[in-house]
This record gives sequence, C-alpha cells and structure tokens, in this order.
Amino acid sequence: MAMCRTVIAMPNQRSYDVVVVGAGIVGLAHAYHAHRRGLAVAVIDHAAGVVGASVQNFGHACITAQNGVALDYARAGRQHWLDLSRQAGFWSKQAGTYCVARHEDELAVMREFVDVRPSGDVHLLNRQQMADRVPVRDPRVVGGMYLPGDLQVDPRTAVPSIARWLESQGVDFHWRTAASGFEPGIVHTSRGPIRTETTFIAVNYDIDRLFPQLAERDGLLRCRLHMIRARLPLAFALPAPLFTGWSLLRYAGFEDLPSVGAVARRLRAEHPDAVDIDLHLMFTPQPDGSLLIGDTHIREVAAAPFQSEQGFDILLEHSRKLFGINDIEVGERWQGVYCAAPGQEFLVEEPVERTHVVTVTTGIGMTTSMGLAADSVERALSAAGVPATV
Repeated sequence: MAMCRTVIAMPNQRSYDVVVVGAGIVGLAHAYHAHRRGLAVAVIDHAAGVVGASVQNFGHACITAQNGVALDYARAGRQHWLDLSRQAGFWSKQAGTYCVARHEDELAVMREFVDVRPSGDVHLLNRQQMADRVPVRDPRVVGGMYLPGDLQVDPRTAVPSIARWLESQGVDFHWRTAASGFEPGIVHTSRGPIRTETTFIAVNYDIDRLFPQLAERDGLLRCRLHMIRARLPLAFALPAPLFTGWSLLRYAGFEDLPSVGAVARRLRAEHPDAVDIDLHLMFTPQPDGSLLIGDTHIREVAAAPFQSEQGFDILLEHSRKLFGINDIEVGERWQGVYCAAPGQEFLVEEPVERTHVVTVTTGIGMTTSMGLAADSVERALSAAGVPATV
C-alpha cells in the first residue's frame, strides 16, 4: 500500500474553499491546481493511502497517441508533471515511447500517423534503427516509430509523493474518511460534514456508489487488467516505454487511420485468444531494472477478483517472442482496475450545485489528469466567481 500519513481527526464543520473527494491522480491534480490559486483545499479518501488505479498502472504519460480533447489535456499537463517531479521529489523521465512494427500493415499505420501529426512529434524508424535502440529480437520486425514527447514516472511513488508534497504545502488530507452525500456547499462524510465553496468528486469507478444514475446513464464499467512486474534477460536495457502493434488498436490517435482495420483483422486471425481478452502488449522499464508488462481488459459492472492464468500466460508468451528470450523472472502479478465507458473518455457533470464529478472513463488517467484538472478547476471556479491567480 502506498501510504501518505495517518488520518487527521476532522474538526466539526471545518470549512474550505475546495474539497476534493478521491486521492487518486485525478483528485490530486484538482487539489494541486486549486492550491496553486492560493485556495484552502482538503482531500478526503475512504482508503488509508493511495491504492487505486493510479498506482496499479504503467506510470506512462502517453501524450502523443491521444486525439481531440484528450490530446489537449495531455499536452497541457506535460509541464505540470515535470514541475511536480521536481517539487515533490519523485522520479520522472522524458523518455518518449518506442513502438515496434512486426508487419507491413503496422508500419503503414505508423507512416499514416507521421503524416497527420506535426513535424517532430513522430519519428519513423527502419528495422536497423529499431534494433539499435530497443532490445527487440523478433525476426519479423520491419521498423517502428519513436514518440519523443511522452513521459514516464514510477506509478508506485509518484502519486503518493504528490500527496505528501501537497500536505507539506498546507493541503489537508483526511484518510479513511468516506463521502456519503452532497449538498451545495456541504460534503457529508463518515467523520461529519465539511463546508466548502466548491467540491470535486474524482473517485474513478466508484462514482456508481455516489451517483448511480450517472454511471447507469453512461454505461460505466470496471475494467480489470492482468499486470506483471518482471525481470527479463534482454540484450540491453529497454530505454523507454515500448508499444507494439497491439497499441495501434488501443489509442484514439490511431483509430481513424486507413490501415488500422487491416492490423485488427490480421491480429484477430493470428491471435484470437489474445483478442478475446483485449490484449494490449506494452512494457515500461522501472528505475530498479524491472519491467511492467501488460495488459488485458475485461469490462464488468462489478470487477470479479479472480484473474485467469491464461491472461498472464499470454502476456509472458508474447513477451518471450518479442524479445527472443526464454526465461522471465516474474516478481509480481496483480489485478489493475479502472473506470471504462463505451464511446467516451471523460465524464464531467455537476449533479449538485457547485459539486463537480470528474472521471476519466478509459485508461488514460495518468496521461490526461493534469490538463483535465486545470480545465475543470478553471471552469468551476470561474462559474463560481473565483478569480484566477496563476
């Protein structure tokens, strides 16, 4: 468990300018932007520390592969990640992202992506350039691309570090405190009411416990993942996060490119078992030399706690083929869970006056949180007549 501090006894009727419900990265990003305005801010969370989707993931700010408003949020948040890394003292790396092509149809998608993005955002690489830069040893490699604008953090330390830093700057944290109801200007909690001018609710998939009508309206689900942390005997260290052809089916920046359909049809024919569990084969190197490997996607209203061994087997077998290795030393396996909704990436609503629900409804919370929160805080506080100070 990623702990931050012991629970604070809540003073009766304590008043704040902003209360944030949820101490994941989306909630902390709201607290950060409100704090930057000089406002009195509190964060409440039902857990004793940061244990949710924010620490279960890859720690990858996949900026370049987004599209539309998600791309705007990702670009807007990039500098905030770098600033917070320096201020809060957590590891980050401007590593970019590599994506390996193992078929001509995948390389065609990458060429099309180069054509639709600004110069310098995407670098197309030939087979030898890929072999020189990443330790992939699959003989089918035909090339790849490099996305230099992407960032990486250690998910297990970055978000708790942000919480600790915000606390050191005067933001109050109330752990093991559950929100139970909302009125204009009041958050009802398991430790009593808190008065606030503005409330942001960033509880990921648990929004169905607070506002079930919103969750049902938008078809919100829990998406559970197979995740692995392992050590691999690579030819040399992987220098940056690595995407594969499966990634071209995952992100909105690729979905309208002409050749994506050919990739999807071929992968379905070649790997029906992997398609059935919605495989996304990607890797992020960690500071200790291990790799985070994932992932699969099973969407349910209530996430079953049981992960099939088949999902882990598929991840490991595809990893062996990609890197040309036999032995993988698995250190950890776990179930990640995040909020998902069909056909949308964000849920932003004001179900109660001055009470704002902000949820990322796909797996891009780390990527978009800082920009999303900046926009959310600006809109909410402007509507409430709070002047901007930054």
